[in-house]
Amino acid sequence: METLRILLVASAFNSLTQRVHVELSERGHRVGVELALGDDLLRARVAHFQPDLILAPMLTRAIPEDIWSEHTVLIVHPGPKGDRGPSSLDWAIHEDADEWGVTVLQAVAEMDAGPIWASEAFPVAPCGKSELYRNEVADAAVRAALRAVERFAGGRFEPEPLDYGRPDVRGQLRPYHTQQFRRIDWFTDTTATVLRKLRAGDSQPGVLDELYGREFFLHGGYNEDRLTGIPGTVIASRDGAICRATVDGAVWLPQLRERRRPDGPKTFKQPATDALGAELPAHVPEVPVTPAEAATRDTWSELRYREQGSVGYLEFAFPSGAMSTRQCRRLLEAYVDACARPVDVLVLGPTRDFFSNGIHLNVIEAAADPAEESWLNINAMDDLVEAILTTTDKFVVSVLTGNAAAGGVMLALAADEIWCRESVVLNPHYRLMGLHGSEYWTYTLPRRVGTTEAVDLTRKTMPVGARAAAAMGLVDRVAPGDANGFWSWVRQEAAALAETPELANLLVRKKQRRAADEAAKPLAAYRTEELTQMRRNFFEPGEPYHQLRRNFVHKVCPPATPAHLLQ
Repeated sequence: METLRILLVASAFNSLTQRVHVELSERGHRVGVELALGDDLLRARVAHFQPDLILAPMLTRAIPEDIWSEHTVLIVHPGPKGDRGPSSLDWAIHEDADEWGVTVLQAVAEMDAGPIWASEAFPVAPCGKSELYRNEVADAAVRAALRAVERFAGGRFEPEPLDYGRPDVRGQLRPYHTQQFRRIDWFTDTTATVLRKLRAGDSQPGVLDELYGREFFLHGGYNEDRLTGIPGTVIASRDGAICRATVDGAVWLPQLRERRRPDGPKTFKQPATDALGAELPAHVPEVPVTPAEAATRDTWSELRYREQGSVGYLEFAFPSGAMSTRQCRRLLEAYVDACARPVDVLVLGPTRDFFSNGIHLNVIEAAADPAEESWLNINAMDDLVEAILTTTDKFVVSVLTGNAAAGGVMLALAADEIWCRESVVLNPHYRLMGLHGSEYWTYTLPRRVGTTEAVDLTRKTMPVGARAAAAMGLVDRVAPGDANGFWSWVRQEAAALAETPELANLLVRKKQRRAADEAAKPLAAYRTEELTQMRRNFFEPGEPYHQLRRNFVHKVCPPATPAHLLQ
């Protein structure tokens, strides 16, 4: 296939844009990135980059006519053929669709009405919009985008005009999914209806509702299989989430975002109990569930633990992959409990979505003393990583079904092996948040990829695909397939590992290497060196971390495409 100069134009360098960037780069294309921050900025970048093709993996604004009339511009739209409008996935979930699609179409004057270059169908999993987007939607979008690029490079493909008379064009023009459609009637809506509304709003924009006289956007929604109560009332809490009764059951709400007052500061998502603060009545009980019990129930929990033969599976799933001080401590407690079980292989990671993105910037931003909370959070992460690094009687595997970044990558590196789904994108760096980083990365990263490559990875600040990560030794094994197929492979391989006679020798060598490494340079020395730098980042005046964190949490758009994306 001909090598192309492809300019990615996106409203954000999000997970899908990063994955498309990785896939196209691996195929030898020269790929540039421009954030859609203004028409004149885009015109200047197009003039400088001189693309053969412009591809928009995630775009929330129109491309100027003078650009799409002179260049082929392909838009990745998360809807089936004929679907038009800005809320495609919201409607798919709201209407309980079994199947949806992604369409790559050419930009023309009328939004989402251009000729079709490729389309891919995908099953709609029963989950929130953001999780669906990062899994089934992203997989279909990458397949469709790569096919469209291949067709463009071939030079002979004629895109299909949008024709609602064709039997395979089943989409329609849909309005913006306003709060009018999202509103929950707690006295009439069933649990299934409430969950669909919550999941359709998921990460953005949330579902506007009222709690204790204050207006909040509700984010996330999970079933509860036992608790009941008066519809609309908060009947329990668990690990920062609240449980709210419906007419025929209850749902868990992990995060809330207070509605911004016209003259008030920007608001952001927080754990539900944090957002409510003193408004949460004292009589609302905390109803815990153990990871082992959660694995057998249809209830919300960030932690689940199950066993299959000599393999233990500790699953964790934190919203957006962020891990607060409390979440790190809970995961550490669950990890210690799992290590006490009679298993030989311990598998760590969620069954879908993010592995981890490190410390919880939203919780830190909301803290009375963000610097102190940052310090507590990084120490809690270090405690967790240290526990994994010093486990010598079990073979530990980090399983990445979804992406990981910053301290989340380093958390994965603490295990003996890392197994990745082929679609995973890694960002093994801290620089964009103005941090040196900890989680023992100065020990684990060089021993995997070498000192020179470790420095390069942490300075380049660009995403690394799973295949490239395996080639450099950053991860050990890569497997294709969707999330379910990948986990079937993981379970098969973990069982085989637990049964192999070689496992005993692997554990002996592991213990010997840990002892030799400790004698050469204790883990405590790595931690002290890293935290000395981190303390400076957190507490010294003039450090950029606090402003960069605020910009991230409050979603402040940069004035221009950041320099690291222009490389």
